[in-house]
Amino acid sequence: MRKLIAQRYVIKQNMLAIIGVCLFCYFSYHALLGERSYIRLISLEKQTTKTSLIYKDLHTQRSALEEKVVGLRPGSLDKDLLEERARYVLGYHHPDEKIILR
Repeated sequence: MRKLIAQRYVIKQNMLAIIGVCLFCYFSYHALLGERSYIRLISLEKQTTKTSLIYKDLHTQRSALEEKVVGLRPGSLDKDLLEERARYVLGYHHPDEKIILR
């Protein structure tokens, strides 16, 4: 009976420390492995940099295509660009030209 009373006394005496350790474990777990953790933050930053690089590449491709479209408009027709597109679409070429397909 005395052991039981002594154990209850030790538990009551160390209850604050036990609660503190439990809270520390809980918050440490969520800080390292949770949904909004440090590891998740690093992975999102990597994903953001990859996505920004893809965006820059697509933006340059789009601007190049927009320049081609402007060159083919009736108001500002670029004859060289028109000839290039006609040859590509229709398959025309001069007899002394060599065609390299990509």
